[in-house]
Amino acid sequence: MKTKELCIHGLLIALVAVCTMVFQIPVSATQGYVHLGDSMILLVGVFFGARYGMVAGGIGSALADVLSGYSHWAPFTLIIKGLMGWLIGKIASGAGSRAKFYTGRNLLAAFVGVAWMVFGYFIGGGILKSSFAVAATSIPENIVQGVAGAVIFFVVGAAFHKANIYKIVSEQQ
Repeated sequence: MKTKELCIHGLLIALVAVCTMVFQIPVSATQGYVHLGDSMILLVGVFFGARYGMVAGGIGSALADVLSGYSHWAPFTLIIKGLMGWLIGKIASGAGSRAKFYTGRNLLAAFVGVAWMVFGYFIGGGILKSSFAVAATSIPENIVQGVAGAVIFFVVGAAFHKANIYKIVSEQQ
């Protein structure tokens, strides 16, 4: 791995971690929190690709869990958010022309990423709490978190697209 790639990975990990930690709404029913980190995972996956999405999503989110006092979730988060970033990047990378941001592939990438996150945390919650019935109570909050992240992604992503971020990113890779 080149030094430049390592630096980009580090910056994107920090971006996801900070956005996850800066604005947190605790959810007592799930012993978790709603945050803005998912929007960053979506942005990284779409604009930088699957590998960057996986690394930034997994490590950045797990790091945020550890630093926010939710370290018991960190192993699950590493896998769930890492795979979320990878899926988003893989689905969005087939978009071909970068002429438009609002494409079916980007919409599908956001939907699949959020759906995986909700399902992954249901499974993780079932394991941690030894009850999938209890874990099911977290589904509505995870859906709200994912949808909020997708909305922010589409707003910020459109601005990035207008700023021609694809050109800047492709020059950096």
